[in-house]
Amino acid sequence: MLNEEKTAPLATPRRTPLWEGPGAVVLDCSPDAPASLVGEGGALAQPLVEVLAVGHGRRSANLRTTATTVGARLRPTGVTTVDTPAQGAGARRVVVDQEDAVTGLRVRTVLELPGTSGVRAWVEVTNGGPETVVLQAVTSLALSSPLGAHGPRDVVSVEGHSDWLGESRWTTTPLSAQAGLVDLDLRIHQHQDARGVRAIDSRGSWSTGERAACGVLAAVDGTAALAWEVEHNGGWRVELAERLAPDDTAVLALTLQGPTDTHHGWSLPLAPGETFRTVPVHVVVVVGGWSDAVAELTRHRRAVRSNARARQGRTAVRSPRLVFNDYMNTLMGDPTTAKLLPLVDAAAHVGAEVFCIDAGWYDDSGDWWDSVGAWEPSSTRFPGGLGEVVHRIRFWGMVPGLWLEPEVVGVRSPVAEQLPAAAFLQRYGQRIVEHDRYLLDLRHEAARKHLDVVVDRLVDEFAVGYLKLDYNVTPGPGTDLDASSVGDGLLQHNRAVLDWLDAVQRRHPELLLENCASGGMRADAAMLTRTELQSTSDQQNPLLYPPIAAGALVAILPEQAANWAYPQPDMSPEEMTFTLCTGLSARSYLSGRLDAMTPGQHALVAEAVAVFGRTREWLTHSVPRWPLGLPGWTDTWVSSALQHDDETQVTVWFRGGPSTTCVLDLPDGVVDVAFPAAAPLLEVQDSDRLPVAVGDVDGLVAWYLQRTPEGRVRLEVPAGTEPSARVLRVRRPRA
Repeated sequence: MLNEEKTAPLATPRRTPLWEGPGAVVLDCSPDAPASLVGEGGALAQPLVEVLAVGHGRRSANLRTTATTVGARLRPTGVTTVDTPAQGAGARRVVVDQEDAVTGLRVRTVLELPGTSGVRAWVEVTNGGPETVVLQAVTSLALSSPLGAHGPRDVVSVEGHSDWLGESRWTTTPLSAQAGLVDLDLRIHQHQDARGVRAIDSRGSWSTGERAACGVLAAVDGTAALAWEVEHNGGWRVELAERLAPDDTAVLALTLQGPTDTHHGWSLPLAPGETFRTVPVHVVVVVGGWSDAVAELTRHRRAVRSNARARQGRTAVRSPRLVFNDYMNTLMGDPTTAKLLPLVDAAAHVGAEVFCIDAGWYDDSGDWWDSVGAWEPSSTRFPGGLGEVVHRIRFWGMVPGLWLEPEVVGVRSPVAEQLPAAAFLQRYGQRIVEHDRYLLDLRHEAARKHLDVVVDRLVDEFAVGYLKLDYNVTPGPGTDLDASSVGDGLLQHNRAVLDWLDAVQRRHPELLLENCASGGMRADAAMLTRTELQSTSDQQNPLLYPPIAAGALVAILPEQAANWAYPQPDMSPEEMTFTLCTGLSARSYLSGRLDAMTPGQHALVAEAVAVFGRTREWLTHSVPRWPLGLPGWTDTWVSSALQHDDETQVTVWFRGGPSTTCVLDLPDGVVDVAFPAAAPLLEVQDSDRLPVAVGDVDGLVAWYLQRTPEGRVRLEVPAGTEPSARVLRVRRPRA
């Protein structure tokens, strides 16, 4: 039973913490002002909802989507609280209803509280007036003083940058810095807000192609932090601004939203009786530093993902399986029966549980990029049929998988003529073409039916249990076919993609789906709640992968962050160990020419697989840490850690160079090597001098460990050491 408490139109101010404990966010409602969410101890200066609409605009001129006239006119009409115990202990939903008396717009904010120190939120705008209102921007959530009494000059912003092959690069910028929200002395300028903004946003349908769809605000003194996330597979925008409270206090305002008119070409005429729903967003608040906020966001993501799976009628989250994929630095889109069969055997022998045949399995010509779309197995690559290879995969007890790029059709594909023109994204009556591909419009029944037939055929005919879903092109701002704006056409399509994924999972609940988009170009929360794992990058250089792997843990759950390990027969033991450690830093994703390896090389790969087998038992309740801080792209030393119960697993990469030492911030406990077991780790006392170097053990150099007086751990490798990596384990003594 749901316990429901309804509040009639408010007669007195109502201040309600969304959760208990220090650092809580407070809902502030009174009949004579817009509702607000404010950090505990902070000042009010930002309404809960902003609505930018043609003919109403902003109440105060600025370049933001805040200080809107409609947002300032909203007045609360009621608050509803519903306990939702099925979604976890302490879970509940708070609904805040408001109304604009001028336009008749009714604005409902839905706040889902899954039992963490966080909230998932969205807004529903219904036109209750007599005239159409043209929306230009609607915030999903806005917070006043998100870190309480910490103002703009006391906060740093941790933001993620992305590119193909260079995902998950994090920077930390003080909001007081030149690129931040500098002090404008607003109080002496007629008490006006600033007009500018520090914005973080992404365009098109590569939701994380330029910026990570999450970030952190942290107090400089380390006492408070907030992590935010936008749950959308398309364009979005986050704004940080300075606003003045009634007492002239400088207040930090945080707003999160999906596409807007100015930035994404999104606008929507909302006719009387119609409703628009914004994209969901997430916020968690902690007492502590930025990494504590990421840890809490990790817990929050798990709760939201579990609830999403329950709504989709799916089983609980599975224990992560070890996937072998034939692509990365291996077959590279050129699979054949002759190449695959020995690779299947070798993958099975090291312990792989899923074998995915990547790109090229459908190609007869050798030039498949612009001819994809039918997804029929090649007869020239597989003279005995694709089923011969699939049978071998199943013979070894592995789950067969295939690569698929469902949302595109090559310009030379017969499918391009078989489907109606309206089944493709269009501009000005012409199909959008990107890199010799058309893009399906999943709003159209024919496009969805085509993909359903493909997926059902592959599952039924070949017992495929795993699909790697790629997305290598993006249509730009959107489609104007059957849409009021290109941005709204894209928003509708992006939501149709999510609906299609949900329908696939309902029909095939055991099917495992990988999310990939040229690596991590669409690694957002909307896609990740619906898929099993996320390929973190297409980066083929193992020396460049460590900062991507370590940085991915800010944006992706450890059990979903699939970091490639691609050992090769021509690698030295240290080189093989380096790439295998990258896989073990989160969810290992294996490739490489295992079929051409020596017995000793096979044994090293099998050892890494066995370590992952033990790791996955706790991976789904671990939280990430960064013993060296967030990595820089060219850092010599990189480290990330997964903390759980009384044990922490730490991956450390030395990428070569003159800086042969690093100092890690690790928990107290016994430190040893989890992988590779043969690697020497020698504890020394004299910090000025290393002992005489020991000889190589199985081709692996000795690493040296020393405790610093401050309780930290100093690691050192001998001068001239080639790039090297280790997975360490820190075990705290039990009481």
